[in-house]
Amino acid sequence: MIARIRPPGTREGYFERLAPTYDDWWTRTGRMAGTEGIRPGWREEVEILRATVEALEPAHTLDVGCGTGFLTRSLRGRVVGLDASATMLDLARRQAPEAIFVLGNALSLPFPDRSFDRLFASHIYGHFHRGERRRFLQEARRVAAELVIVDTAPMRGFPDGSVQLRGLADGSRWKVFKQPFTTARLLAELGHGEVLHESAYFVMVRSADA
Repeated sequence: MIARIRPPGTREGYFERLAPTYDDWWTRTGRMAGTEGIRPGWREEVEILRATVEALEPAHTLDVGCGTGFLTRSLRGRVVGLDASATMLDLARRQAPEAIFVLGNALSLPFPDRSFDRLFASHIYGHFHRGERRRFLQEARRVAAELVIVDTAPMRGFPDGSVQLRGLADGSRWKVFKQPFTTARLLAELGHGEVLHESAYFVMVRSADA
């Protein structure tokens, strides 16, 4: 079966189908087994990133696009995870059982203003087109005073702001938009902030209201 992202709304379908094997990307196992050679040092960088997330001060945190909870479990404090995929949330509940999880839309957050101390977003921001990213930042700053974004750094063979054709373990193929970021580019979009982590594979920045 061939499935194609666009028209709008099918991005959620891609992540719903991806959910059972999503963590293979983080761990380089399963469908990603044998691919660590093309990303040398990947496992070490993932552990450094997880430690950086764990080092954040405990806070009432909304994890938007929490996925399977791979990084959610490293957040300290009271944590609410939000995702548009019910299957992702089922997996997240197993990995981060102390967190609360909500099915919802990252571009229209179902929470009152300033409900959280921090909004955390890992590998969702770069899946938004520019207009969607502006909308996301408006929503993020509405519900939290502090924003922490983790995303993909530019890598060889990873085109800038491109639609990629991705195949899943079930044989389906999807067109998925992805924008990688340097820390400078990410901070420019946020307007201000600080770099918390920067490596060959990941960037992590924090932006807080003055």
